[in-house]
Amino acid sequence: MPPESALLESRALRESLAARTGVLDKVKVLAMLPDGLHVTTRMVAEYFEVSHDTVKTLVKRHREELSSHGLRTLRGSELRFFERSTMDPSEGSYPQGRVHLTLFTRRTVLNAAMLLRDSDVARAVRRYLLDVEEEAGRAHREAVGDRPSPERSLEARMTVVESCLADVGAALRELGPVLRRTSDRLDRIDERLDGMDRRIAFMDRRLDNTNQVVCAMSERMAGMDVRLRQLQEETARCPRPRGGRR
Repeated sequence: MPPESALLESRALRESLAARTGVLDKVKVLAMLPDGLHVTTRMVAEYFEVSHDTVKTLVKRHREELSSHGLRTLRGSELRFFERSTMDPSEGSYPQGRVHLTLFTRRTVLNAAMLLRDSDVARAVRRYLLDVEEEAGRAHREAVGDRPSPERSLEARMTVVESCLADVGAALRELGPVLRRTSDRLDRIDERLDGMDRRIAFMDRRLDNTNQVVCAMSERMAGMDVRLRQLQEETARCPRPRGGRR
């Protein structure tokens, strides 16, 4: 098994272990934001027990690699939407009025653990990673023909299964908020459609009232027309006076 420091030097080795995010909680529980998907720079610093500036420096030096594993920086409307739909201001999980927010996924945090030199927690994560990898390799060798110890074989398989289950759990946590946001959007669309239905029904009622008024006016005008004809007929029957003045 290579020393844990080998992960600091070899990106290829880091890439080969990037999916084993389950080891993070094996070493120390990683607190997440309310969406269950992301952590902030401050939360990463607390997990690794290092300063906020240490994490910021790490991001600056390795942004390209970290970005390939999920690092994001939100600004403008994207940040405001994330805060409204995901964050809970009452929990004090992020400063108000900030102009940008850097987010790490579990995979990004694991990548950071393989890059941080001066963190006991990061070193423990690297050692655990390599132990899991060694157990997985031993299990594979046993499967292709070695004569293993049954206890060691079962332990290795359980370790691999636990790591896979952790990845499945992370995937489900990523899917949950997406489904929740989709459901919220559908609810808002339903509300807008209901509002449009109410407005259309109101317009229909107003049109009905207008039709009734028009019909009433038509009836009144018809009545007035009849009365005018009657007056004309009565006027025509009246005798006109004859002769001039006396």
